[in-house]
This record gives sequence, structure tokens and C-alpha cells, in this order.
Amino acid sequence: MPHHHLPIAKLDPALLPPEPPPPLPGVPERLVQVGDLARETSKTVRALHLYEELGLLRPHARSKGRFRLYGPEALVRVRWITKLQEMGLSLAEITELVRGWEASQNAPSAMTNVRRVFESRLEQAREQLKRLQELESELVASLAYLESCEACDPKRVTSQCCGCDLHEHSRDVAPDLVRGVQAG
Repeated sequence: MPHHHLPIAKLDPALLPPEPPPPLPGVPERLVQVGDLARETSKTVRALHLYEELGLLRPHARSKGRFRLYGPEALVRVRWITKLQEMGLSLAEITELVRGWEASQNAPSAMTNVRRVFESRLEQAREQLKRLQELESELVASLAYLESCEACDPKRVTSQCCGCDLHEHSRDVAPDLVRGVQAG
């Protein structure tokens, strides 16, 4: 039986992915497949492929079997993406940030854009922390108020809670979190 060989197609260089970045100085090069990178970053393989599709992640090389191979810089990039998502940035915003970085004419302008994004997120984080501290105070006050409810007579019905005159409640106005339950 004769062996038939298929002709090898030549790839258009414009269709190939961009060259991977050079290895980080002083870091031994250890390439991992996408599944290993997914495990190391607690991401799904699909998420990593999406990052690649969006231009956020590039394989360092391909194996002889054409599997994507990622270097240590990929681990840094995926952790960076995760932190940005935790800060509230969408993948579209992260993609825009990366494209802006890549399109910058020089390092100072690239860093200025990154700085603006980080300053905005810092302001939002501080506002959120303030709201969370206020909520924490209300939860502490509500739990203190509810502490005496454990000694309440089980014969009382919930409709009596609104004007509770037992325990120490007669002196205290119920916190909003408690009053909200009672408002029914």
C-alpha cells in the first residue's frame, strides 16, 4: 500500500500570533501547558483561552504537538488580571488598559494612564471601605440590641417586637437593620 503525503501548507506570517516576550532576567525558564497554568492560577482553561483571545495573555511558545506553552511571565499576568478584576475592572476595561499601554509612545505616558486607573480604583475602594465600616457599626449595634431578645418570653408574638418594652429595649430605639425586619 503506497504512502500518500499531504502537501505542507505555508502559513501567512501575518496570521501567526505575535512573538512572545523575552524571558524575565534572572528567572529560570519553566514552560507549562495551559492546564498547568490554570491549576497554578485557579482559573479555568477556558478563561485563559479567553485572555489570549482578548490579547491579554500570550503563549511563550508552542510544543511540537502545537500545545500552548506559558512561561513565568504568564503567571504574573494572570495574577495581575485577577487583581484588576478584584478591583472591579471588567475584562473589556483591562483589555483597554493593556492596549493603551502597548500603544503609548513612551514609558511616562504609559505609566500615567495606569496611574489614573489605579488612583480611580483607590478612591472607589476607600469609599467602599467607608460604607463597609458604617455597615459594620450598624451590625454591631443590631447584634447588641438583639442580645436581650434571647431572654424574651417565647409566648410573645413577633408583632409585639415593634414596640418592645421588655429588657433594655424600652430605652433604646432599634437600629435600622432590626426595625427593617419589624416593619414587615
